Amino acid sequence: MLLKQQPPLEECLPALREWFDSDLGRQLLDAEQALLDRLLPTLFGYYLVQVSVDNRLDLGRESPIKHRIRINPVIELGMNEQALVAKNEELPLEHNSCDVVILHHALDFAQSPHQVLREAARILRPGGHLILLGFNPVSTWGLYRALKWQKSELPWSGHFISQHRLRDWLALLELTEVRALSGYFALPFQRAGWRENSFICERILRRYGKRNGAFSVQVARKDVAGMTAIKPRWLRRRLINLPIAEPTARANKVGR
Repeated sequence: MLLKQQPPLEECLPALREWFDSDLGRQLLDAEQALLDRLLPTLFGYYLVQVSVDNRLDLGRESPIKHRIRINPVIELGMNEQALVAKNEELPLEHNSCDVVILHHALDFAQSPHQVLREAARILRPGGHLILLGFNPVSTWGLYRALKWQKSELPWSGHFISQHRLRDWLALLELTEVRALSGYFALPFQRAGWRENSFICERILRRYGKRNGAFSVQVARKDVAGMTAIKPRWLRRRLINLPIAEPTARANKVGR
């Protein structure tokens, strides 16, 4: 899969946040947040890390995890006290230290999505969960993006990586997909009137195309291979020392 080269994330943030502040973007965020609010109460631990293109959001608000860290690529006024300024490709956190990691459109606008995913897997502890949330190419939004003349506009210039492709990437990092969901079935029209007039299409998609929503969510668990138990020394089978007969040399007495 060839991925379009993206500009540095810090250059895209103002335009991305402006789009998410639009009526269409806000509706999408509300649908994403509602789905996360259903998933997060079932995931436990001590540390949750949020990697998002819009860190004004508190995506982990319904999580039972108290320590929630937000990764921000630039220094901004009013940042959360638990925010860390860092690149998504270089997370300043220890190996196997976090229980839940949320990648919210972080792969869609990354210069190196593979590296962002590797970093998320690295800081995730064994048994921890990774939540991938991004635009779904197998949707009316993906079709609109393919037909759109100006593909350089945000957010349509993002990667739009399919769940099937992400499933392969997860397997390479020894992460096991445990859930795959999708949401928000309205057509990608900026004008509210057009979206309202297309409610029949939305209803059909909601009923028959449950995996074809505008965004997709994948929950993966970091599994570790089973270890072979070593028996204590006193349980190991010992070899019995048996006397071994040594061959005897017999002198050949010829003519005696």
